[in-house]
Amino acid sequence: MSAQSKPLQLIIASSNEGKLREYRALAASADASLDLVLIPNFGALPKFDEAADTFAENAMGKALHYSRFCEGLVIADDSGLVVPALGGAPGVHSARYAGLNASDADRIHKLLEAMRGKKGEDRRARFVCVVALAERGEPRGVFSASAEGELLDAPRGDGGFGYDPIFFFPTLGKTFAEISREEKNHHSHRGKVFRKAVDFLACAT
Repeated sequence: MSAQSKPLQLIIASSNEGKLREYRALAASADASLDLVLIPNFGALPKFDEAADTFAENAMGKALHYSRFCEGLVIADDSGLVVPALGGAPGVHSARYAGLNASDADRIHKLLEAMRGKKGEDRRARFVCVVALAERGEPRGVFSASAEGELLDAPRGDGGFGYDPIFFFPTLGKTFAEISREEKNHHSHRGKVFRKAVDFLACAT
C-alpha cells in the first residue's frame, strides 16, 4: 500500500469514535495508506456477545459477525491484561473485571488487591491484543502480539487508560501511563499487532 495508491478501506466493528481515532493514529504511525471508518448503523445491528474464552475467538467472532452486515473488509480486536500469577486473570474479562459499570480506577483497585503480597516474578504481566480481519462472513486473517511488563504497587502517570498506570514497561523504565503516544504506538501490544495486520494487507493487496 504505497502513498500513491488508493487507500484501502477498513471497516471497524465498532461505533466508538475513540477507537476510530486510535486506529487512525496507529495507521499514521505505521505509515499505512488506509481509509478507516466505523461500521454504518452499528447500533441497529444484532449485537455480538464477546463470551469466548480467548482473545482470538472474540476478535474473529466479532469480525465475522459484523462482516455479514456490510460490504468490505472488517477489522475487529480483543485485548486485555494477562497476569500468570492470577491464572491469567483478568484476561478476556479485563474490561469487566470489577463489574460492568466499573471505572478504570475500580479495576485497578481490584487488581492491586488481588496482587497484594505478591513479589518478584509473581508480578509479571503482559498486555495481549488480537486483531482479526473478515469479509462477507469469511476470515481473512488473525494476528496477535503482546507487551511484557510487571505490575506496580500503585498507579503512576496521567496518560493512557485501563491498567496503563500500573503496567511498568522495563524497556522504557516507565508505566504505559507515563510514555508518549508515539512511544506507546511503537511498543504496545496494539501497535505491534496492527503493524502485523498492515504488513499482511500490503502483501495481500
